[in-house]
Amino acid sequence: MQIHTVMLIDDEPDIRRIAGLCLTRVGKWRVLLAASGEEALELLSREKPDVILLDIMMPLMDGVATLARLRDRGLLAGTPVIFMTAKGQKQEVERYRSLGVAGVIVKPFDPLTLPQRIRTIIASQDSP
Repeated sequence: MQIHTVMLIDDEPDIRRIAGLCLTRVGKWRVLLAASGEEALELLSREKPDVILLDIMMPLMDGVATLARLRDRGLLAGTPVIFMTAKGQKQEVERYRSLGVAGVIVKPFDPLTLPQRIRTIIASQDSP
């Protein structure tokens, strides 16, 4: 799968800024940023990213609820979703994967290697 546009949904401004810069400069991707699940729903009604990075712990509507709302509204249509979380214990990661996400990236992460981590997760989805 070719990646051209990545959406990052995270309530932390520093993570949006730093990860957004690395996704743009290192990944060479167009990056869409959303600070909340509600903002993401609005943006996804107009935009179609190739991959969505979704923070789990956000106020009001967390990542799991955001994922459910995106699916309910038909806004994913095969778009791989990668959860980002500070809670990376094995059972938590397994629970997140059971929700049908392409992968899980544990925070803190190295922003410079983030694009390659995304490519690796997507490549594992593409191969049988």
